[in-house]
Amino acid sequence: MARTDEEAVLRAYRTLSAQRRREVAAASSPELRARLVAVEREMALDRSPGAMAAVLTEGREMQARHLDLVDRAFERVAAGQPTRLLLTMPPRHGKSRRAARWAPLWYLRRRPDHRVMIASYSSDLADDHGRWIRDAILTYGPQIGVALRPGSSAANRFDLDGAEGGFVAAGVGGGLTGKGAHLAVVDDPIKDAAEAGSPTMRRRLWEWWQAVLLTRIEPGGSVIVIQTRWDEDDLAGRLLAEEAERWTHIDLPALALTASDALGRPVGAALWPERYDEPALDEIRRSVGERVWWSLYMQQPRPMEGGVWQWPWITDNRVSAAQLRGIDLARIVVAVDPAGGESAVGDETGIVAAARDRDGHLYVLDDRSGSLGADSWGRETCLLAIELRADAIVIESNYGGDMTRQVVQQAWQELQREQRTEGMLMPAVFPVVAKQGKRLRAEPIAQLYEQGRVHHVGQWPALEQQMVRWVAGMDSPDRMDAAVHALTQLADPTRSGLTTTSYRDGRLSGRR
Repeated sequence: MARTDEEAVLRAYRTLSAQRRREVAAASSPELRARLVAVEREMALDRSPGAMAAVLTEGREMQARHLDLVDRAFERVAAGQPTRLLLTMPPRHGKSRRAARWAPLWYLRRRPDHRVMIASYSSDLADDHGRWIRDAILTYGPQIGVALRPGSSAANRFDLDGAEGGFVAAGVGGGLTGKGAHLAVVDDPIKDAAEAGSPTMRRRLWEWWQAVLLTRIEPGGSVIVIQTRWDEDDLAGRLLAEEAERWTHIDLPALALTASDALGRPVGAALWPERYDEPALDEIRRSVGERVWWSLYMQQPRPMEGGVWQWPWITDNRVSAAQLRGIDLARIVVAVDPAGGESAVGDETGIVAAARDRDGHLYVLDDRSGSLGADSWGRETCLLAIELRADAIVIESNYGGDMTRQVVQQAWQELQREQRTEGMLMPAVFPVVAKQGKRLRAEPIAQLYEQGRVHHVGQWPALEQQMVRWVAGMDSPDRMDAAVHALTQLADPTRSGLTTTSYRDGRLSGRR
């Protein structure tokens, strides 16, 4: 191949798909293939922080799907897209190493004319990040095309040679004099539980955020906040409460909480199973206790005192699916609390199934709640009723009136036409008009939990954290409301005029 032809191949090579690049390399001469290998290396250095780290460490740097999300955020910023990203994830999952070290190094390679700022809970930690980046430039500079300006090599502030860009580090609460930043990374802004629990410290952090950090961002600049949750009113909590519409929030609990998990994990799946699988996380949970577990690991801080439910009432009475198979169930119901009612929390439709045995014990069987429209929640409710052979569907109808009953009836008729009802009679539908206050409705059920008469079959993390987190006076979330309606129906069916002997159509025949 002529030299001019080789140059044309090299120019076009970067624009090809991975498959096409492999085909071109396979058909190339040894000399051209060697040049293509160098191009591939250069492309990997440009692609993402994780890819660059893999090249420079010859594959030794940790890689994981959740760290890819960190990479994508920095890729957007490097591409010139102003970004405000809040990423919440557990400790010891690689967030600081990727977001406060490799990613800023990669960003400076891609945008040497920009300045990067890193802020952490202490100036020492921020300086450690700066020292690592500085030393990486000294080590890998010739490979990544970045060098320090002579005489500018302090760990907390340095400039790049031949460019306008550079780096500055600061502790949260400290000053940020001098040049602004095109990209600010706030990594672990809270030191510990004592600091998180102090209203004074939380106020100072918010004041520093508003009056210091945000004032240093260049026009069109980006801010990435990466933290482990500590308190409902920590920096992440305040941002979500006051500026949620301006932020992209990627929430990565140690165990997936919902079907809408950012990584698409099934509920209960570990965030980094290669490093911390489910048994390892169970051991951590036992070691650190429920409050720390839900805050630091599950990113769901909540008040642990003064709530209507207590954790031991749930955890001490939990049963497995295998244990349930040996229990004689008298009734099964599905309860629905449609979105848009009196709850303002989460805007979900609560769909919870529960059962009662012949000794009066109650069992939470399933939680199919989610962000569902009327066309979806009616169908999901009926499918769950069919799956569990439920005899009744209970619907809160405060705001929907007869419409809620019609939604369920229409969904059932549609499933009948699809021949998916398995010959079942349609469950009895009981609209519930919740005339009592939330606490008056919840307390009798909470008392049954306290008495050990309610058992969760397996773990339902999203529902359980809502229950334990809820304090009277707060808007109650729809999952919890649905569970209360289901358990109330089973504990006191006479409120709806139904007892286990009221059915005349044999729908309970065959029930264990």
